[in-house]
Amino acid sequence: MSFDPDDVQRTLRRAWSLATASQWTATNPAAGQCNVTALLIHELFGGDLLKTPLPAGDHFYNRIEGRRYDFTASQFDEPIVYMDSPASRADAALGATGDQLTELRVAFQEHRTKPAAK
Repeated sequence: MSFDPDDVQRTLRRAWSLATASQWTATNPAAGQCNVTALLIHELFGGDLLKTPLPAGDHFYNRIEGRRYDFTASQFDEPIVYMDSPASRADAALGATGDQLTELRVAFQEHRTKPAAK
Protein backbone atom coordinates (compact mmCIF):
# COMPACT_ATOMS: atom_id res chain seq x y z
CA MET A 1 0.00 0.00 0.00
CA SER A 2 1.50 3.32 -1.02
CA PHE A 3 1.65 6.20 1.44
CA ASP A 4 -0.20 9.30 0.26
CA PRO A 5 -0.75 11.52 3.34
CA ASP A 6 -3.69 13.40 1.81
CA ASP A 7 -5.45 10.15 0.90
CA VAL A 8 -4.70 8.73 4.36
CA GLN A 9 -6.19 11.83 6.05
CA ARG A 10 -9.36 11.69 3.92
CA THR A 11 -9.74 7.97 4.56
CA LEU A 12 -9.24 8.33 8.31
CA ARG A 13 -11.92 11.03 8.53
CA ARG A 14 -14.40 8.59 6.99
CA ALA A 15 -13.16 5.62 9.05
CA TRP A 16 -13.21 7.19 12.54
CA SER A 17 -16.29 6.52 14.64
CA LEU A 18 -17.47 5.85 18.19
CA ALA A 19 -16.28 2.29 17.63
CA THR A 20 -12.70 3.51 17.15
CA ALA A 21 -12.63 6.05 20.04
CA SER A 22 -15.26 6.86 22.65
CA GLN A 23 -14.55 10.61 22.41
CA TRP A 24 -15.49 10.74 18.70
CA THR A 25 -18.18 13.26 17.70
CA ALA A 26 -19.48 14.31 14.31
CA THR A 27 -18.16 17.83 14.95
CA ASN A 28 -14.74 16.58 16.14
CA PRO A 29 -14.14 13.20 14.50
CA ALA A 30 -10.42 13.16 15.44
CA ALA A 31 -11.18 13.44 19.17
CA GLY A 32 -9.59 10.60 21.11
CA GLN A 33 -8.32 8.91 17.94
CA CYS A 34 -4.57 9.54 18.34
CA ASN A 35 -3.55 6.21 19.90
CA VAL A 36 -5.51 3.95 17.59
CA THR A 37 -4.64 6.03 14.51
CA ALA A 38 -0.90 6.12 15.27
CA LEU A 39 -0.96 2.35 15.79
CA LEU A 40 -2.75 1.70 12.49
CA ILE A 41 -0.52 4.05 10.48
CA HIS A 42 2.57 2.41 11.99
CA GLU A 43 1.18 -1.03 11.13
CA LEU A 44 0.36 -0.08 7.53
CA PHE A 45 3.22 2.25 6.60
CA GLY A 46 6.01 1.67 9.14
CA GLY A 47 8.11 4.55 10.36
CA ASP A 48 8.29 5.63 13.98
CA LEU A 49 5.71 6.11 16.70
CA LEU A 50 6.14 9.43 18.52
CA LYS A 51 4.48 11.10 21.47
CA THR A 52 4.22 14.52 23.05
CA PRO A 53 2.98 15.06 26.60
CA LEU A 54 -0.13 17.26 26.79
CA PRO A 55 -2.20 18.27 29.84
CA ALA A 56 -4.74 15.51 29.15
CA GLY A 57 -2.04 12.86 28.61
CA ASP A 58 0.37 11.72 25.92
CA HIS A 59 -0.54 12.52 22.32
CA PHE A 60 0.60 9.95 19.72
CA TYR A 61 1.43 10.39 16.04
CA ASN A 62 3.88 9.12 13.42
CA ARG A 63 7.11 9.89 11.60
CA ILE A 64 7.42 8.37 8.14
CA GLU A 65 10.51 8.85 5.99
CA GLY A 66 11.77 11.51 8.40
CA ARG A 67 8.58 13.60 8.36
CA ARG A 68 6.06 14.04 11.19
CA TYR A 69 2.43 13.13 10.43
CA ASP A 70 -0.18 13.95 13.03
CA PHE A 71 -3.45 12.90 11.46
CA THR A 72 -5.42 13.74 14.63
CA ALA A 73 -4.07 17.25 15.34
CA SER A 74 -7.42 18.76 14.29
CA GLN A 75 -8.97 17.57 17.57
CA PHE A 76 -7.17 20.36 19.44
CA ASP A 77 -8.07 24.04 19.61
CA GLU A 78 -4.46 25.12 20.21
CA PRO A 79 -1.34 24.27 18.19
CA ILE A 80 0.78 21.47 19.61
CA VAL A 81 4.36 22.12 20.66
CA TYR A 82 5.78 18.79 19.54
CA MET A 83 8.43 17.01 21.61
CA ASP A 84 8.74 14.03 19.20
CA SER A 85 9.66 11.60 21.97
CA PRO A 86 10.06 8.01 20.77
CA ALA A 87 7.12 5.78 21.69
CA SER A 88 6.52 2.06 21.51
CA ARG A 89 3.44 0.20 20.30
CA ALA A 90 2.90 -0.81 23.94
CA ASP A 91 2.85 2.89 24.96
CA ALA A 92 0.27 3.76 22.31
CA ALA A 93 -1.78 0.62 23.00
CA LEU A 94 -2.43 1.81 26.56
CA GLY A 95 -4.98 4.25 25.10
CA ALA A 96 -6.62 1.99 22.53
CA THR A 97 -8.25 -1.41 22.74
CA GLY A 98 -7.67 -4.27 20.35
CA ASP A 99 -11.31 -3.96 19.28
CA GLN A 100 -10.85 -0.27 18.45
CA LEU A 101 -7.78 -1.05 16.35
CA THR A 102 -9.63 -3.84 14.54
CA GLU A 103 -12.60 -1.51 13.87
CA LEU A 104 -10.32 1.21 12.49
CA ARG A 105 -8.35 -1.26 10.38
CA VAL A 106 -11.53 -2.65 8.78
CA ALA A 107 -13.11 0.79 8.25
CA PHE A 108 -9.88 2.22 6.83
CA GLN A 109 -9.56 -0.61 4.30
CA GLU A 110 -13.23 -0.29 3.37
CA HIS A 111 -13.12 3.48 2.89
CA ARG A 112 -9.75 3.40 1.13
CA THR A 113 -11.22 1.34 -1.67
CA LYS A 114 -14.35 3.48 -2.08
CA PRO A 115 -14.49 6.96 -3.59
CA ALA A 116 -15.73 9.66 -1.22
CA ALA A 117 -19.43 10.50 -1.35
CA LYS A 118 -20.13 13.74 -3.14
